[in-house]
Amino acid sequence: MSYDAETEFYYKHNPSLAERAEYLLRPMRKTDLRAVIDIEKSAYEFPWEPPTFRDCLNVNYGCFVGEKAGRIVSYGIVSAGAGESHILNLCVAPHTQGKGYGRIMLEHLIDEARRRAAEVVFLEVRPSNHNAIKLYRSLDFNEVGTRKGYYPARNGREDALVMARML
Repeated sequence: MSYDAETEFYYKHNPSLAERAEYLLRPMRKTDLRAVIDIEKSAYEFPWEPPTFRDCLNVNYGCFVGEKAGRIVSYGIVSAGAGESHILNLCVAPHTQGKGYGRIMLEHLIDEARRRAAEVVFLEVRPSNHNAIKLYRSLDFNEVGTRKGYYPARNGREDALVMARML
């Protein structure tokens, strides 16, 4: 049994220990991609394609995962260059949402943008994603524009709110 399988088995049979396990952030590895892609597919109706995640790792974007009880439950990707940074993807597995993992990951991505000498961080969000907008506003992101027809939707396309935060 591998480490991950042993850990999963242990926490599955001791659920109170899994709840008390620490939430840990670390750099994403290529071996994490299956779990990341599974979360992406479970969280979004129109998920990123697997090659997009591989490309982000290959070009050295800031790619991170959050683990709880030895299992990946969140991930975030940030790019930076020319004094600007862009949060490209931030996701928490649906079964672990509402526990603060998104906030912790977002704060980490903001810190990574600072480490990469960014002066501003941008992101896009669906106007229908009220929980995400609330989180972003709570961390001082402000709406700075709209990208018309940015996201695929069931009935055509959905706009994106562009939000930014000065660092």
